[in-house]
Amino acid sequence: MRRMLACVLCLIFLLSLAVSAPAESAGKTYVMAGYDTEDSKHVWDDNLFFRRMAERTGIDFTFQEYTDETEWKTVKANMKPGSELPDVLFKASLTEDETQAMYEAGVLIDLKPYLETWAPNLSALLKAHPEYEKAITLRDGAIVALPQINGLPTNNVIWINQTWLNRLKLDMPTTADELTEVLRAMQSQDPNRNGNRDEIPMTFTGLWDLKFLAHAFGMTPNDYGIEVVDGQVVFDYTTDQYRAFLTWLHTLYEENLIDHNGFLTLDTARAVTDANATIPFGCVFGPTVMNMLPSSVMNDYTVLILSYDGKTVYRELLGEVFRGTFAITSSCENPGELLSWVDYLYSEEGCYLAASGQLHDEYEVTSDGAWYWVDDIETVQASILVDSTISEGNVTPMYMSASYQLAFDNEEARNAVEGLKKLHEIAVYPYPLMYMTAEEKAEIAQIWGGLGSWCEIAMTWFITGEQELTDENWAAFVSNAEEKGAGRLTAAFQKLLNE
Repeated sequence: MRRMLACVLCLIFLLSLAVSAPAESAGKTYVMAGYDTEDSKHVWDDNLFFRRMAERTGIDFTFQEYTDETEWKTVKANMKPGSELPDVLFKASLTEDETQAMYEAGVLIDLKPYLETWAPNLSALLKAHPEYEKAITLRDGAIVALPQINGLPTNNVIWINQTWLNRLKLDMPTTADELTEVLRAMQSQDPNRNGNRDEIPMTFTGLWDLKFLAHAFGMTPNDYGIEVVDGQVVFDYTTDQYRAFLTWLHTLYEENLIDHNGFLTLDTARAVTDANATIPFGCVFGPTVMNMLPSSVMNDYTVLILSYDGKTVYRELLGEVFRGTFAITSSCENPGELLSWVDYLYSEEGCYLAASGQLHDEYEVTSDGAWYWVDDIETVQASILVDSTISEGNVTPMYMSASYQLAFDNEEARNAVEGLKKLHEIAVYPYPLMYMTAEEKAEIAQIWGGLGSWCEIAMTWFITGEQELTDENWAAFVSNAEEKGAGRLTAAFQKLLNE
């Protein structure tokens, strides 16, 4: 699904933006290098976003645009101080290792001394959210690469068929036990009304999807099975609480309430693409239902959030910070000017320009402040997103606020965004985002290499019944996990957290 969850400022603000005079050109040209995905079809030389930014700032660019990710990685690896470096890396896709290595080699500079003066929008965001600053700061205190900050980040949502609930006169389930009863009703009472018992109450893809149901037992483990509880790192997979969770999943599996093909078949093989087809699924996983179902049924589904002991939590999947999108090289003579240029994108109006274009040209605004494309969706996808905006494709340095995303005047998109909003209000990031040293990463990778795959297999066996979840077998699982490094993994993450 193309990123259409863009939004808008209030009408007065947008109108004032549209009529404001462009900055007087200073005639300055810098070299910008970066990577944009081939399917975005952006041609930076011709893109209206850069032309409009030049009118506003007086800064032009000579572009070195790459559309092959492997080639771009090679280019970054070959950048050396003293060589003909570009001034700035835009849509840079800088990994954690690349950021640190290029900084230590003298290719990239520390931007932190410039931020307060030259990047007031970003600085205000970092001050308001210290966790943002921590996430983008190297261990020595330098800020080398700037992020995209998303006030309403994508998540792996559990969507439940509200239309089926209404037909069966069922309330929205709020606990694991209530969900079990709902799934049983979906299985037996023909909610798709085709006269056949062909309903699949819940479909999923692998254990990774099912782990998001752990919030029904009060847990939000990340992909390492850990979360922080009251300042302490916990390895959830070996807790009694997680055993109860696996026992519940086994019940769902035994009663065919969850799709047995979920462990065997990809989404694409089970997805329904025909808008006229009978819908078989009561619950699906994904950022939207469109990874499994046609857009015509998006409004039939709503987000499912369960509680445990009266408390509601959910795992924040990506967090609000996506690192490594923008950096300035040691060849740049005026880094402050380029920071000022990109800082505009950390404002609502700058984000709007990057993602939606210009008022009256690419979009219009309703009386209540919502916005809509001036052209049909086919034209938007073929032309506007390609030629007039820059946020499609590879990740752009910018601030995408929640209000921005909620204001898009499209019913299907709004349903998806409001679902994400509900989750984000109660979601917790299991472990804070931070830069690690090469040694720290190597230690964690070494432990997880043996521990992780073994845990995944064992837990799948417990769910499917290939191994009975007895006291003896659970004790053996916990003991083996410890032998394979669960304690060392927890200690490694705790040490990082305490620094």
